[in-house]
Amino acid sequence: MISYILVHGLGQGPSSWEQVITHISTQVKFHQPCLSTIVKEQTLTYDHLYQGFQEECNKLESPLYLCGLSLGAVLALQYTLEHPQTVKNLILIAPQYKMPTLLLQVQAMLFRFLPGSVFQTTGFSKQDMITISTSIKHLDFTSHLHQITCPCHIICGQKDKANKKAAKQLANLIPHATLTLVEGAGHEVNIDAPLQLANEIKTTWFSVP
Repeated sequence: MISYILVHGLGQGPSSWEQVITHISTQVKFHQPCLSTIVKEQTLTYDHLYQGFQEECNKLESPLYLCGLSLGAVLALQYTLEHPQTVKNLILIAPQYKMPTLLLQVQAMLFRFLPGSVFQTTGFSKQDMITISTSIKHLDFTSHLHQITCPCHIICGQKDKANKKAAKQLANLIPHATLTLVEGAGHEVNIDAPLQLANEIKTTWFSVP
């Protein structure tokens, strides 16, 4: 039995996938881990977040079909590299594989100037967002990407200037990866273009043997 997993991005929650799931099928069971709650009694650094995510995935029946957006794509990518026998299909949306240090510094700086109330709907506190943005900077999966052998589909919004270049590079670095740029969508493809994303997921996951 396949476990289908949808991993949201930073600033989102599991509900960000609702429209996508509706367009796919109400008959398919999806696992949607909540990133703001999977770290127990630890500082919310990226490493602790990944540890919690890994534990959640390890509880599920394999094989795993993983789909992640932004931060969720980074988590899904790392898990696939570390568990190649478990993940059988991978979808990465608005991904990065070598963290853009300058962009993350600017992001953390912007977070510092925003009022804490802005973050209430994300499930993360203001400090959580700053800590994750700072602690993820060391990641660089470049030298390991050739090890991914499962089918991989990379998706990015056509308007997502911050991640489109990395998405194109990643499609060239992962063996046999495919790339789709979604017209009219920005960074949050699951919010901006749920129908188009649902069609991509259906084609990738449910039209394969």
